Amino acid sequence: MALVGIIANPASGKDIRRLVAHGSVFDNIEKVNIVRRILLGLQAVGADKVLYMPDYFGIVPRAVENVHLKMSVEPLDMYCEGTQEDSTLAARLLAEEGARCLVVLGGDGTNRAVAKGSVSVPFMSVSTGTNNIFPCMVEGTIAGMAAGFVATGLVPVEDVTFPAKRLDVMIDGEAVDLALVDVALYDDIFLGSKAIWDMDRVKELVLTQAKPSNIGLSSVGGMVIDRPMPQEKGLHVLLGPSDSDEGFVVTAPVAPGLIKPVRVLEVNEISLGEEVSFDLSPAVIALDGEREVEVLPGKKVSVRLNENGPRVVDIEMTMWLAVRNKAWSPAANEEVSFYGSSGHNA
Repeated sequence: MALVGIIANPASGKDIRRLVAHGSVFDNIEKVNIVRRILLGLQAVGADKVLYMPDYFGIVPRAVENVHLKMSVEPLDMYCEGTQEDSTLAARLLAEEGARCLVVLGGDGTNRAVAKGSVSVPFMSVSTGTNNIFPCMVEGTIAGMAAGFVATGLVPVEDVTFPAKRLDVMIDGEAVDLALVDVALYDDIFLGSKAIWDMDRVKELVLTQAKPSNIGLSSVGGMVIDRPMPQEKGLHVLLGPSDSDEGFVVTAPVAPGLIKPVRVLEVNEISLGEEVSFDLSPAVIALDGEREVEVLPGKKVSVRLNENGPRVVDIEMTMWLAVRNKAWSPAANEEVSFYGSSGHNA
């Protein structure tokens, strides 16, 4: 059975960055519209069944209203608390149910929560926000079609997905959490509001990726390297106060519309399996841009680069391969071309 899971976070796109920066609000009505198009895309390419995470807004139930669907769309049998643990539990249950693709609507934090539940099922990550690196901005119809091609086996999973890295956060040698994009050591003793915008308090960064086109903390790494970072590498960046004379200063877009000078003291590549130790305690650890872990005095914290992140659907490759294989064409046995024999548009 071509089973697809949908995890749509009703809380994404509404955090404090809308107050301290210039991020736009991504409302739940728009998520309903996106999910409706995802469902139509899934059905068009032959998905049999959808299981979804229930939520307080009812994103998926609203999406199926006034739409004729032949495939089954059912909620997971789970109790939702309205926290990120809902996404983690839903991912675990969907993996146990045999889902062949997980469609995740949310930001970096949502995808991190889903990855804590399962990394064995390919992710189709749809961005619903403005400060995201891991998920992509993609039209819901195309996201649904691509996820459907993967779930039905019309395209080989190993050909159209790629492995993501992750960062394991270790306290006294025990893994306590993970991140998919960045881990930041933040000089504070309370979690407070989740998002980070005071760069003078960020002391160290460990990154799975660093691109100058990124937004958020990983953009700092993108401003200090002059080539794409290899898949088997990560980056460790030590930062200093902006009024210091040490190191050098880069200008980085650390949040939507928030472009800050950041003083960089040291930059080092790290390899898969390598651990970076943090020396500051008490402190707060931010994961994918959100403060999540309090470090008590005397605790030893390290971050390990791990190759066992989720596999991610490459949308472009999926769609090209589906066309090449004539995976869903109603005229699958016929030669189809947009060009005449002369090679010009027909």
